Amino acid sequence: MTLVLLLVLSLLVYGLMFLAPGDVARNLLGTKNVTPEALAQIRAQYDLDEPFLVQYWHWAGHALAGDFGTSIRTGGPVGRMLLDRVGITAAISGLAFALAVLAGVPAGVAAALRRGRWADRLLVGGSVVGVSAPGFAVSLILLYVFAVGLGWFPIYGTGEGFLDGLWHLVLPSVALALGLGAFVVKLTRAAVVRELDQDYVTFARSRGLGRGTVLRIVLRNAAIPIVTSLGLMVGYLFGGTVLIEVTFALPGLGALLEDAVLFKDFPVVQALTVLVASVVSVTALLVDLAYLAIDPRVRNRTVRS
Repeated sequence: MTLVLLLVLSLLVYGLMFLAPGDVARNLLGTKNVTPEALAQIRAQYDLDEPFLVQYWHWAGHALAGDFGTSIRTGGPVGRMLLDRVGITAAISGLAFALAVLAGVPAGVAAALRRGRWADRLLVGGSVVGVSAPGFAVSLILLYVFAVGLGWFPIYGTGEGFLDGLWHLVLPSVALALGLGAFVVKLTRAAVVRELDQDYVTFARSRGLGRGTVLRIVLRNAAIPIVTSLGLMVGYLFGGTVLIEVTFALPGLGALLEDAVLFKDFPVVQALTVLVASVVSVTALLVDLAYLAIDPRVRNRTVRS
């Protein structure tokens, strides 16, 4: 089913790019006056004169063999372009995800345990602000305060070396983690509150079980919806990375995707689509496998089936 999903998605994105306004051949030749013969030659070189399904079939056949083609915009191999940029995007997404989980899950649990109190209202209100704030606006505020005003962080670029590069990615990761962390707070709070209202919690307390023991049971039962939500947020991470990378002038996959879409660079857009879809699909599979480790009931049902 994952293979079918990737096939349908690649066909859909290829169709949207095909219908998008603009002419790739004219983009390649620039703004100068060109002859119809020159346009025809460029279209024939990149198979742009073929029908839509024929163009897609050519791309799919090479992609299945591991060849994602040559970029129409730069003339370089698409695979090499992705390898040169995927590290930055992976680093930003990984740091943002770690920050969001490490801060959001404890905050959501704390809000659920103090439901209705001032701490709960403060955390929920903060999460609403975080969810509502656009990523580019948060990025500009962080840049203005911590990079321009205080001078604690660099304004743009990737730095040199591991530690310097990591320092350059702190602000972009924080900007991306704020929105994601707000989602995590709300989802964690909702999952824990739902478990706290279950009858087994009342029964456990009536039998004299300690607060810590009851909390461990609640957190284990609430883990599945939390893990599911975190897995689904991988797509959000990449979508937010596009704006973050453009704001901080980082040469990652997001900036590459923006340039490729504007230029109608079919091979690059298709390769990025398949890459992101594959990451999301693998993450969904890992989330399903995590259920077996988290909840013994799922494991037992799987063994019996």
